[in-house]
Amino acid sequence: MDTANRPPRSRGIYLLPNLFTTGGLFAGFYAIIAASVGDYSAACIAVVVAGVLDGLDGRIARMTGTQSDFGMQYDSLADLVSFGMAPALVMYHWSLVNLKDISPMAGKFGWSMAFLYAACAALRLARFNTQTGTVDKRWFVGLASPAAAALMVSFIWVCSDNALSGATMKWIAPVITAFAALMMVSRFRFFSFKTLPWGDKVPFTAILVAVGVFVALALNPPAMLFLISLGYACSAPIQWLWQRRKRAPVED
Repeated sequence: MDTANRPPRSRGIYLLPNLFTTGGLFAGFYAIIAASVGDYSAACIAVVVAGVLDGLDGRIARMTGTQSDFGMQYDSLADLVSFGMAPALVMYHWSLVNLKDISPMAGKFGWSMAFLYAACAALRLARFNTQTGTVDKRWFVGLASPAAAALMVSFIWVCSDNALSGATMKWIAPVITAFAALMMVSRFRFFSFKTLPWGDKVPFTAILVAVGVFVALALNPPAMLFLISLGYACSAPIQWLWQRRKRAPVED
């Protein structure tokens, strides 16, 4: 084939979805900066904003037909910063760093928990990328990194709003961090909300529940976000235990 007549290969990238991805990356980076200077509420809000932008970029790419391999890889790298490094460092600066006041070994345990979360987020994203197109879209295998990040920062946010310092919560913070990290790399199946179990149409009560959630979020955003993210993170293990209980043989 004559290479002279071959059409030029496009080297451009799609602007609109990658702008949203860049906005999420900026929000995650800002969260790290805000946490380093002690502005934890702003850091938590920035991670939440990153989650909203992350939910929009993929949908916009599909709606406009601007999906690309570049966008997928860029989104994954941005997620590692916004939902891996940012929540880990915000939690460390807020609470885990206070463990060093107990002993040098406890201090090492604190930053090790932060690293565990960041590493599990990286593993979760790598596994998700390799499973794209091979798993049921109704489910996530392991807790999605944005949901894990929401659990981390909503815990910090609700504590800050109720005048609970990171030093006071230094024994609970490692538990939340380890739980979020291990749920990301678990084999539990979490409902993805990409498809509705009852089809495209929803019952009237579902609209009422949605309205109630919006009202609760308006009244107390950090507390409601924490309850939603904690409930979602616990839903898959509870469902797994319930199914095992039903399958267990009944003894006379």
